[in-house]
Amino acid sequence: MSEYDNSNRGAIWANAKKVTEKHPDFTGSINVEGKEYWLSAWRGDGNNPKAPKLSFSVSPKEALPSASTPAPSFDNDLEDLPF
Repeated sequence: MSEYDNSNRGAIWANAKKVTEKHPDFTGSINVEGKEYWLSAWRGDGNNPKAPKLSFSVSPKEALPSASTPAPSFDNDLEDLPF
């Protein structure tokens, strides 16, 4: 068991896997009331003083597939296709 209670805490780091401008600038996780969430953040428009410095997106960890989740299987029976 952890020595510290990390409830209602989170952290983000620079996204080393960013490829396009739509990918988040920062990624991490956050715990809210005992539930784990993925956290993504994008830098705001530095030229617009009214724009937020960071914009966030939060997704439940169970909603995103993990690397160990098996890929869905598809039926290869092409005879049922309407075209």
